[in-house]
Amino acid sequence: MIQHVLRLLLTLITLAPQLLLAADGDTHQSTLDNGLTVLIREDHRAPVVVAQLWYKIGSSYELQGHTGISHMLEHMMFKGTEKYPNNSFSTIIAEQGGVLNAFTTNDMTVYYEMLAANKLETSLELEADRMANLLLREKDLTSELQVVKEERRMRVEDSPEGRLFERLNATAYISTSYHHPVIGWMNDIEQYTISDLQKWYQQWYAPNNATLVIVGDVDPEQVLKEAKKQFGHIPARDLPILKKEKEVEPLGERRLTVKVPAQLPTIYIGYNAPSITMVKEEWEPYALYVLSSILAGGDSSRIQQELVRDQQILAQGDAYYNPLSRLGELFILSGIPATGHSITEAESVLLAQIDTLQGELVNAQELDRIKTNVKASRIFAKDSVDAQAQEMGLLVTLGLDWKLADQFVSKIDAVTAEQIQQVAKKYLIADRRTVAVLDPQPITTEAPVSNPGDLNEVR
Repeated sequence: MIQHVLRLLLTLITLAPQLLLAADGDTHQSTLDNGLTVLIREDHRAPVVVAQLWYKIGSSYELQGHTGISHMLEHMMFKGTEKYPNNSFSTIIAEQGGVLNAFTTNDMTVYYEMLAANKLETSLELEADRMANLLLREKDLTSELQVVKEERRMRVEDSPEGRLFERLNATAYISTSYHHPVIGWMNDIEQYTISDLQKWYQQWYAPNNATLVIVGDVDPEQVLKEAKKQFGHIPARDLPILKKEKEVEPLGERRLTVKVPAQLPTIYIGYNAPSITMVKEEWEPYALYVLSSILAGGDSSRIQQELVRDQQILAQGDAYYNPLSRLGELFILSGIPATGHSITEAESVLLAQIDTLQGELVNAQELDRIKTNVKASRIFAKDSVDAQAQEMGLLVTLGLDWKLADQFVSKIDAVTAEQIQQVAKKYLIADRRTVAVLDPQPITTEAPVSNPGDLNEVR
């Protein structure tokens, strides 16, 4: 059975170009006179469409004292306009049989709807209206502040791993604004004013700071005509000029201990590493991505096989690296020691995995297996119109070419064992390392557990 599945995956990889073409169809990119970027991709396999509006604004744009304001404004964007007041946006989409949501990350704020293809006009009209005509009212801020504060309590303050991850970032990022949590510090949240939100909205919610991505059963010419009708009258604005941020060169290992009520000790080991937007050598982020998959890419990965199942030193272990961000990233290892083992042992075996990758080349069989898994997951993601739109929207919002989404498989395939060893030696070193340890204190209720990757995105 396993051999049959592997043969199927290898066949899919071989047919990748054909599969991607069948799923994607043609992609069309335009820019309206007011600067709005419009990406339209045809996918006629089902009579549905996803519309996503990506704004180049997130927590990494925020100043000290105003952290989390991008996420707060995301919440307020659902409060209505003069034409569509009092949360009617959500009601209208629901009546059309669609679904909608939004999320904020370090680098962007995104609003999206998925609905029947013949209902797209409704989505575009509503998004254009709140881009230009949002009502920001004191009573709405008062109620929504309670929602956001409760969200922070649930995701961070009542989550031991949430607190650990937040403090890891605050320590590892010294000179860039990834130091700030996406949801903001509680003290800042409590002091937002309507004036703050109005200024943020006026600064960043402009067509020339946004990308509209449409994927689904659509006629590109008709969609572009509708986009011009709904968005074309909104004037461009002068955007703030951002100075380029760069993380200072690390001067040695940093360590911190977080003491909060928890059941189990946990360790995060973060290495300052480049993202795809920050490197001189284009292949490095892809090599780091493959490296993370070698360590934690499924049940047959090294951490799961060796540290969790064979040695049974870890009860849980993981590795996480996101190559797609505006600024430098963290390559993160995490572990929870198994019963009878200490946090010191957990750190030791995780670091030993890095030592092995620095000292020994990954063998061809393991590398091929990891590449197959990574590539297959990317190919299967093409079955989703939402995933296709997210890939393109993310890349364009980061200032990259959307075509990189379709080049990902070939770039992963080009990664060599020597390149994996090179990035391990260059970036996964002690001087670039921040070690964060959760020292559990007595608790009376069970705290929720969060995945590190989830904490860089809030809805």
